[in-house]
Amino acid sequence: MSAILNTVTNQYKALIVFATRRVLLLAFIMCSMILLMWRAVDLQVVNRQFLQTQGAKRHISIVPVSTYRGKILDRDGEIMAISSPVQSVWVNSQELDANQKTEIKELIALLELPKDKARVLLFPDPKQRFVYLKRRIPPELAEKVKLLKISGIYFEREFKRFYPAGPMAAHIVGFTNSEDVGQEGMERAFEKSLAGTDGSKQVIRDGKRQIIEDVENIKEPVPGKDLVLSIDRRIQYLAYRELQSAFLAHKAKSASMVVLNAKTGEILAAVTQPAFNPNSRENLKESLYRNRAITDVYEPGSSVKPFVVAAALDKGYISESAKFISNGPIQVGKYQVRDGHHYGVLDLAGVLKKSSNIGAAQIALKMPGHYFWNIYNGLGFGVSPAVSFPSEASGSLLSTEKVHGFSQAALSFGYGLSVSTLQLARAYTAIADDGVLHSVSLLKRDRDPDAKRIFKGITARKVRNMMEQVIEPGGTAYEARVDGYRVAGKTGTVRKAVHGGYSDKKYFAVFAGMAPATNPRFVIVVMVDEPSEEQYYGGLVSAPIFSRVMTGALRIYGVESDGENAVPTLLTNKKKDVTADEVE
Repeated sequence: MSAILNTVTNQYKALIVFATRRVLLLAFIMCSMILLMWRAVDLQVVNRQFLQTQGAKRHISIVPVSTYRGKILDRDGEIMAISSPVQSVWVNSQELDANQKTEIKELIALLELPKDKARVLLFPDPKQRFVYLKRRIPPELAEKVKLLKISGIYFEREFKRFYPAGPMAAHIVGFTNSEDVGQEGMERAFEKSLAGTDGSKQVIRDGKRQIIEDVENIKEPVPGKDLVLSIDRRIQYLAYRELQSAFLAHKAKSASMVVLNAKTGEILAAVTQPAFNPNSRENLKESLYRNRAITDVYEPGSSVKPFVVAAALDKGYISESAKFISNGPIQVGKYQVRDGHHYGVLDLAGVLKKSSNIGAAQIALKMPGHYFWNIYNGLGFGVSPAVSFPSEASGSLLSTEKVHGFSQAALSFGYGLSVSTLQLARAYTAIADDGVLHSVSLLKRDRDPDAKRIFKGITARKVRNMMEQVIEPGGTAYEARVDGYRVAGKTGTVRKAVHGGYSDKKYFAVFAGMAPATNPRFVIVVMVDEPSEEQYYGGLVSAPIFSRVMTGALRIYGVESDGENAVPTLLTNKKKDVTADEVE
C-alpha cells in the first residue's frame, strides 16, 4: 500500500512539474510574442521615420550624372575638340583585402601608378574611404583592371577631351584640365556654354557601396552647346605647316600668322610657333601654349606705311603726283630720319616699293597730329580686337597730345606703337575691302555687323595698286608673288627694342599682304621673331611664307585668277567713289 501511495505521489509531483513548465513555457512564448509585436509596432509605427532616414543615409544616395561637353567645330563642321566617355579608378582603403597583394601589384603596374598612389594600395589607411588612383583611363585599360577583381576598387564614369587637330589648332582651341574645365583658348573663353550642366539621380547602394539600382532621376543633365569657329581647318593646317617649316629653318625665337576673310573679318587661320600637343601635356609651359598671334605685341615697322599714304591721300594732304627725295638723312627736331640707301626722287608708289622712311616721314608731317592719330586709332591700334579670346592684347599707341614732330615721323614707319599680328591683319582689311575696316571674329558668321569706313573706296584702291609694286622686281617683297594672281603687300623689318635703345642684331621680320589685288579675298600677316640664320628681312623671311599660304588658300576656295593680263583695279571696280561726307 505504501509503495502504491509513493508511486501516486511521484506521478502527481511529475504532473505538477510538467504543468508548471508548460505554464512557464506558454508564458515565455506569450511574452516573446508580445515583445515581438511591440518591436514591430516600434519599428513600423513609433520609429518608422527615423529608421527610414537612417536606412536611406546608408543605402540611398544622390549621385551626379555627368553631361557631354559641347564639341568645337571648324566652319565646315570638322571636329576640333570632342569629349568621349572614359573610366576613372578609385579605391576605398577600408575594403582592401590583404590577401590580394599579387593582384594589387598587377594593378599598380597596369596603371603605372606613382609611389604615393601605390602606397595607398600597399599600405592602406583604414580611415581613407575615397582616393582617385587614375583619372580618365581608356576603356580597354579599365576592362583589364576589372578582370583583377580587387575588393575596394571602383570605377566612375567621366569624360575625356580629345583634340583631333592636335598641335595644328592647339593655340586657338586651347585645352581643359583634369576636371574638364577650360584652361586656355576657346575652351576657356566659352567655358559656360561648352560645359553644360550636370544632372543628378537617386540610387540604392549595397553594403559595399556599389550602385545596384537607380531609384529616380532628380535633375536631367543639359549637354554643352557646340561651338562653330570661323577657322577653316584646311587653311589652318596649311598655315601651321608653312610657319613651322620657316620657324625651324630660320631658327627663330617664335612666329605667328593670321589669315582673314577680307570681306567678313572672319579669322580663317591663326597659328603660332613653337607649338604644343593638347592631347599630351607633359612638360607643358606657358611659353608654349600662349597664342602669340593674339596675345603678343611688337612694333610693326614699315608695314604701316600704306596707312600713312592712304590717310594723306584721303584728305588731300598730298597729291598723287607728289615727289620725295631720299638722298640722305633729314632732320626732324633733335633726331634724324634715314633710309638704308639713297633712292633719289620717289613718287608715292616708290615710297612703298622701296620702303622709304624719309618719304613716309615727310608724308606724315604734312598731316595734323590729331588727324593722323585718329586714323591709327580708327584702324584699331591701341584698342583690343574684341574676339573674346583670353588675354588678347590691345597693343599701345601714343596719346594724341604726343603725336607731333619726330614722334609723328616715327609712327609713320612703325615705331612708337605696338600691335599684335591679329590687330595688324585687321587694319589691312581697310585697304583690302575698299576702305572698310572689319571687326574680327573667331566664330563663323556671314557678315560683319560692326564694319566701318575708314578711307574712301577710291583711296584704298589707289593705295592697293601702289602696294602691288612692292611685289614686283626691285620691290622689297618679290618673294611674296603668287602665280596667276596680283598681290598687294608691304614688308616690315623691325629692330627689336632692348635696354637702352634698339638692337642691331635682333629683328622682327613682318609681311602683310592681300590677294587677288583687284578684289582681295584674303588678308595674311606673317611675323617671325628673331630669325637667326643670316636672313632677317621681312621680304626674305616672311614674304615666302605668305606666298605659299596665299597660293593654297586661293586654290582651296577656287578664287578666279586676276593675273598679268587683268585690267588695273581702278578701271574694273564698279563700286562708286565715296565722298568725304561718308567717311567716319
